[in-house]
Amino acid sequence: MAEESHWNEIHSTKSPSEVSWFQDPPAESLRLVLTHSSPADSVVDVGAGASLLVDLLLDHGYDDVSVVDLSAAAVDTVRQRLAAKGASVETYVADVTTWTPSRRFRVWHDRAVFHFLVDAALQRAYVDTVARTLEPGGIVIVGTFGPTGPTSCSGLPVQRHSIESLSEAFSPLGTLVESSEETHLTPWGATQDFVWAVFRRHPSIDSSSTATDSPTVES
Repeated sequence: MAEESHWNEIHSTKSPSEVSWFQDPPAESLRLVLTHSSPADSVVDVGAGASLLVDLLLDHGYDDVSVVDLSAAAVDTVRQRLAAKGASVETYVADVTTWTPSRRFRVWHDRAVFHFLVDAALQRAYVDTVARTLEPGGIVIVGTFGPTGPTSCSGLPVQRHSIESLSEAFSPLGTLVESSEETHLTPWGATQDFVWAVFRRHPSIDSSSTATDSPTVES
């Protein structure tokens, strides 16, 4: 797979601080997870790369945290960094548009994966994966480049999103409960505008229904 080779090369040849998306700390990711969950909840960080979110969640008492990335090199970096501290952390090398894990999670976190899905069919496949993976009533946290954000990243095209377009994409799955904006400062001082959306999965839904449910917004 070309995308897998692409990301493996990046994570094999660059340190975390040499890529534009790295954050220390990933403050908005952490805030949203802590706001919408508790340490007893299971959390999966998809497209995690070498993010420090898993470390911080462990520090906050979360003991059921999983990491998913298309790049085996990125997953190895996380394993090596966590060492014994990460004994309880499950890691997966997978494409989240086709991933079918053997369990479900309470919280799905994604910073900067969804905007790489410029094809509508892949966006629908992603939402179907969330439907298969997230517990009823669970939380989806998605961060993407905003309307004024970059048009490409790491040599690949991206689709910029607004809160409205994210709401449209995820409305078959759940209810919008929070949105926010973030200006990310890259390690070399450039700025990137992000938008964040948090959805609560409908209490009763399966992946076959995600194409037909009507949009809802929680007041």
